[in-house]
Amino acid sequence: MTLALVERADERLSALERLEVLCDPGSLQLVRTQVRSRRMGEKARDGDGILGASGRVDGRPIFCFAQDPSFAGGSLGQAHADTVVRVLRLAHRARVPVIGFIESAGARMQEGLEGLSGYGRIFREHVALSGLVPQISVICGASAGGGSYAPALTDFVIMSGRSSMFLTGPGVVNEVMGEDVTAEQLGGPRVHEKTGVCHFTAETEVDAALLARDLLDYLPQNSDNAPQRWPAVPAGGTSPDAPVPTLNRNVYDVRDVARTIVDGGRLLEVSPRWARNVVCAFARIDGRAVGIVANQPKFLGGVLNAEAAQKASRFVRTCNLFGIALVVLVDTPGFLPGTKQEKSGVIRHGAKLVYAFSEATVPRVTVILRKAFGGAFIAMNAKELGADLVFAWPDAEIGVMGSEQAAGIIHRREIEAADDPKAERERLGRSYAREHLTAVAAVADGHVDEIISPSETRDHIAKALGSMETATRTIRPAGNLPL
Repeated sequence: MTLALVERADERLSALERLEVLCDPGSLQLVRTQVRSRRMGEKARDGDGILGASGRVDGRPIFCFAQDPSFAGGSLGQAHADTVVRVLRLAHRARVPVIGFIESAGARMQEGLEGLSGYGRIFREHVALSGLVPQISVICGASAGGGSYAPALTDFVIMSGRSSMFLTGPGVVNEVMGEDVTAEQLGGPRVHEKTGVCHFTAETEVDAALLARDLLDYLPQNSDNAPQRWPAVPAGGTSPDAPVPTLNRNVYDVRDVARTIVDGGRLLEVSPRWARNVVCAFARIDGRAVGIVANQPKFLGGVLNAEAAQKASRFVRTCNLFGIALVVLVDTPGFLPGTKQEKSGVIRHGAKLVYAFSEATVPRVTVILRKAFGGAFIAMNAKELGADLVFAWPDAEIGVMGSEQAAGIIHRREIEAADDPKAERERLGRSYAREHLTAVAAVADGHVDEIISPSETRDHIAKALGSMETATRTIRPAGNLPL
């Protein structure tokens, strides 16, 4: 990136400048296609409102394109679609990542169905690439209609501060629904970082392009190649159990635990504002790229619900598609009960998480930090789902449900007849916990492989991943389509 672009970081960039920020200096090579729009009646600039190119990111070859809103609002006509399709096909042929900078008013009205059909061709190419090479979309401005559907078919969506995504714009919404809403209110970054439509947000277009480069560092060139390994960096910081309160009901931020076991304490969190009761992030352990999936006690006590299951299952599938090992940190009281969750389809979405872990063929290591109860214990990569190794900290509790709840069911009559039912329930709960919920009992029954000291967590994970480094992936799942 040139000094001039650094100085203009807060300003809007041209289509060419967006590609220049993304690619290594001197590596950008434009891809030329037909540039005449049949119905616009003029020779279009920059490939009919778009630039396609090849380039390199940290020396790795990629293909990329950037829509130009200064020509017909970046709307998609036949020649515009031809450029996108050609770039996607070249990426498919070369089996390298593809990054698109999106800013489009949707299908070009002047070209009628030719513009609309162009989106159909683009959608098909995105689906053909899904699961084969990483696809990243960077939203730089207003992206309507097909301009929002196409990014949703890619693996990751990054939104810059001035961008928005919606199927129908504010004008149509006002005319049809009578709602007076701005583009930002309808589909800005603050909206879609909470809906899960976008995975990352960035203040400026320069930041968004640099974030795409950072994200690519964790991803392979294609599904047949392993992610690049870097020299190991110490995690630093305190012991992993330092942030964790002794009492199960007290909350903490699981990211503080994760930072103590990953290289440099560095996490690239995916969808941090959506389904915050589960954390999904890319990191490195001993130089290897890993995907972290962790319950987040700081929000809803770390329970699993419909949204958390959707978020985690998509992330697990993405990691599996691109050969990224999974490290699962468990501290959950179970699935969230209630009519609202049942109406949200928690059974269906919870089953997706079970399916995602069960089909995964990448190395998978689970560490139970404090508690793992009920179906959530299974859904969070239990040994029975195929986890390669399951570790537990010494004080972890593992079982069907919490001790007092279990005692309340098993010893209901005794508790009701007691002079002090609350005290009796607590006493019987402690007895149940000692007999059934300890990590020692879980190891004895074969549900946990080993009890480990919290301070040794990083070393055990690194050794486990190292021992499975040459494991052969025998199953290739379907593409990374929305579940």
